[in-house]
Amino acid sequence: MEYQTGMSEQIRKQISTELSTLLAESYALYLKVQDFHWNVTGPGFFGLHIFFEKQYQDLAEALDEIAERIRALGFFVEGSFSAFQKLSSLKEEKGKQPKEAMLKHLIEGHESVIRLLRSLNALADKEKDFATTELLSKRLLIHEKFAWMARSELSS
Repeated sequence: MEYQTGMSEQIRKQISTELSTLLAESYALYLKVQDFHWNVTGPGFFGLHIFFEKQYQDLAEALDEIAERIRALGFFVEGSFSAFQKLSSLKEEKGKQPKEAMLKHLIEGHESVIRLLRSLNALADKEKDFATTELLSKRLLIHEKFAWMARSELSS
């Protein structure tokens, strides 16, 4: 059946493609924050362990919401690890990281996602895709909050 939702297939495809990049970036950030959750040590361990846990739990929910939005727009979600690697610009951190480096890497990751969210939100808003803009606005608020909190932890 054809989609008759007020958006052309071309526009839905363009938004879905950008959402696929957001999904990949979010998944890469999810893996990074979960790795940090498992491996943080030293003074402040408990607070950071919980802080990282809240982030990966939030990201797990976001992954599902983003993927379901792609499906609602009528497109297949390429959910393989190799597809995510191709689309994500976030680099993998290897080996043991001091907590300050973990926080800096997370700030960089959140800010990368924030820039993507802003760009995609402009496109979705222009095309009157209000369901996508609502999802993106919610994600923007959360990523900005996590970046602010990580930055605040570094300045203490």
